[in-house]
Amino acid sequence: MKFLVFLGTVRDSTPPRPARLGERVAKACIECLNEQYSEHEFELIDALDYPNEQVFKPHFAYAQGKAPSMLNTLADKIKAADGYVMVSPEYNHSMSPALSDLLNHFGSSLFSYKPSAIVTYSAGQWGGSRAAISMRTFLSELGCLPVSAMIHVPKAQEVFNDDGCVQTGQEQSSWFNYFHRTFSQMVWWAKAAKEHSENEDPHKLLKSFKTDPSQRNAP
Repeated sequence: MKFLVFLGTVRDSTPPRPARLGERVAKACIECLNEQYSEHEFELIDALDYPNEQVFKPHFAYAQGKAPSMLNTLADKIKAADGYVMVSPEYNHSMSPALSDLLNHFGSSLFSYKPSAIVTYSAGQWGGSRAAISMRTFLSELGCLPVSAMIHVPKAQEVFNDDGCVQTGQEQSSWFNYFHRTFSQMVWWAKAAKEHSENEDPHKLLKSFKTDPSQRNAP
């Protein structure tokens, strides 16, 4: 199966230090996933690689074949993926605006009927846990339902190096065992969803809202 790991931060300057704290956490997630689920494929999607446009225009608002190539490529990857890991810092007790902006470029039909995992982090003691609350609602609306277990990494700058490896004094096995509870749920649900969708296409049960609001309006 294929999974996408979304890094939801575009901060690349200081202060604070380090500038790209979330990159450390995302790399650690991928290292853990590759170690524990080597039969599957994992790819990092960095929000920093997708610069904001002056006027927001989602992928589905473009005429057929007219969307920017980067959005087309990412849309294809989202559609082909079996699950998603969402890595986010906390801004004002909520998820990263960079992550929500990137995800809002794509319709829920690309994400639907697949699981997601929530990973938050911070330089302080809370590990971004308050951001995770809003992420549950956001991801559920996209259709990629988050699994019950979540990952929170407080003081991430003291846990991981810039290559995603644990720092001296930290135990990688302990952190990866902690990650495993969340990732094992995501992989289990992804396998179940993939197998069932091969027998019954979920998109044929309920038509996606793509052209007119009446497709989801009450009678």
